Amino acid sequence: MEKRKLGRQGLEVSALGLGCMGMSWAYGHTDDTESIRVLHRALELGITFWDTAEVYGPFKNEELLGRAIKGRPRSSVVIATKFAFKFGPNNEPAGLDSSPANVRRAIEGSLKSLGTDYVDLYYQHRLDPNTPIEDTVGTLADLVKAGKVRYIGLSEVGPGTIRRAHAVHPLSAIQTEYSLWERGAEEKILPTVRELGIGFVAYSPVGRGILTGRIKSASDFDDSDFRRNHPRFEGENLQHNLKLVEAVKEVAAANRVTPAQVALAWVLRQGSNIVPIPGTKHVQYLEENARAADLKLPESAWSALDKALSSFRTAGARYSELMMKTIDTTD
Repeated sequence: MEKRKLGRQGLEVSALGLGCMGMSWAYGHTDDTESIRVLHRALELGITFWDTAEVYGPFKNEELLGRAIKGRPRSSVVIATKFAFKFGPNNEPAGLDSSPANVRRAIEGSLKSLGTDYVDLYYQHRLDPNTPIEDTVGTLADLVKAGKVRYIGLSEVGPGTIRRAHAVHPLSAIQTEYSLWERGAEEKILPTVRELGIGFVAYSPVGRGILTGRIKSASDFDDSDFRRNHPRFEGENLQHNLKLVEAVKEVAAANRVTPAQVALAWVLRQGSNIVPIPGTKHVQYLEENARAADLKLPESAWSALDKALSSFRTAGARYSELMMKTIDTTD
């Protein structure tokens, strides 16, 4: 698979990554055995950029990846994980904490869970309003010097925070939701990372599954799937948002590909510094996604999508009101 560079510090990853959260958390039923099959097949397909986080599980997702790579060359995979939370007595997330002490605690826990002695890309998952970003990034810089982290990044932060952080230690990647149905990053985030030479990692590039064309209503989800209560999947919002899905399905059908492949190819063509990380728990969908990396559609297909996008605005917030408060928009 084609490689792409994230940032100017030397980080090179597969053009398509793999979001692993759903294997352990948030998207309903999980099956570790099947997930490890997915991870091993990803290696065979050249999808070697894997995304996890301490809070996914918590800890269970990192442990799953650790089992998947045990006995394999560490260099065969680029692992990105994240910190930002403190945890209660039962390991439940108990608020944001990016203090130097908690960053150091988190990296030691992640290294143990993953069964490795370094993390390739270490993100702050969400901005901690009580800790200056300079203190957090200064601690990350120390981890780079110590060899425990190779590259650093931030997730869901505004351009002002990006600039402040980048001035302390070069950032290799910014991670934000980005897809055909979530294009907010185009206004300020993408111009900022391009100016500074920072890579961009797009999570939920198939719109939390809606752009696959397989979702019809919130009742399609398991009771434990967080999308059952997601604003964009509720009632009239979902019915409106499915109009974009129909446009994607038309382009896919006309070109004998799948809607998910169209959605991923669209993200990939938005810039060589962009790497989408679609998640899946099934080998068949992983293989479907992988084919998007080489997908070449005629300009007429992209023109049709551009026309649909020009008159479409996604209905509903990206997250619940409480979760939206954790997303930094500082200019």
